[in-house]
Amino acid sequence: MNEEPQLNLSWISQDAGASENVSRAASSLIPVVDPGPELMVNPWDIVLCTSGTLISCENAIVVLIIFHNPSLRAPMFLLIGSLALADLLAGLGLVINFIFAYLLQSDSAKLVTVGLIVASFSASICSLLAITIDRYLSLYYALTYNSERTVTFTYVMLIVLWGASICLGLLPVTGWNCLKDESTCSIIKPLTKNNVAVMSVSFLLMFGLMLQLYVQICKIVMRHAHQIALQHHFLATSHYVTTRKGVSTLAIILGTFAACWMPFTLYSLIADYTYPSIYTYATLVPATYNSIINPVIYAFRNQEIQKSLWMICCGCVPASVSQRAKSPSDV
Repeated sequence: MNEEPQLNLSWISQDAGASENVSRAASSLIPVVDPGPELMVNPWDIVLCTSGTLISCENAIVVLIIFHNPSLRAPMFLLIGSLALADLLAGLGLVINFIFAYLLQSDSAKLVTVGLIVASFSASICSLLAITIDRYLSLYYALTYNSERTVTFTYVMLIVLWGASICLGLLPVTGWNCLKDESTCSIIKPLTKNNVAVMSVSFLLMFGLMLQLYVQICKIVMRHAHQIALQHHFLATSHYVTTRKGVSTLAIILGTFAACWMPFTLYSLIADYTYPSIYTYATLVPATYNSIINPVIYAFRNQEIQKSLWMICCGCVPASVSQRAKSPSDV
């Protein structure tokens, strides 16, 4: 990932023997010009570091809000907090990776930073899946979902997803890397091609499960809206608008997730370390944007988090925010 751009100097050696005498004769007539400074920092690494900084700042705000407000302890907010924490660690991992790549160039540092990035992004994607499961269950078991059993199930999901993510992050450190055999390297050194392929396939499976759950959520929402509209004909238009808005929100969630992660996932399945690094950067950078968008979709649009944010910032809650908090969410 930290491959520095190299200058292609192969053309200098072409026809060297034929022009050797001519160059010697003309050398006294050509002024000596010092070569320009080499590019010390890869611009793509700067982009990733900038993304990591923005990710860290955004998600740190969400983590502080949820930690600061004791009322935000429902299963939904615990999962949003897990997502924000995972994205926060991912952003810090990108920044640390940039610092270590140019200030502390060692295999040990590379293994640790790559492990942190893998673990945090894995936890982020798993948290998105857990939020989807939570939304589905809250609609399917609408009357009994806020029981103690639900809270226990949420904690179990958090333990499982963070445990699996930490295990994935420890793989490079515990020897599952390509430092000893470069031919097994993937597009992200020092991860092996097999490890990246397994993670990519797992991502595709999780995306398929999220898609199926959101389809079921849409069916439940539309069925409930239709039943309410039949009982209260004067509310039919309002429920139609609400349902359409909810379905569009789900489409934005899935569309954003797929647009950010699918290019990198598909590319990692077909490419290896011999491919030009620019393709890796071009697919990896959009994947990091998902962690920038997550706080906007899952946290800052939530009315309770908005109220807490206003209370922390200025000690008051605008009337518009307070009014929206009294109405149910779209999905």
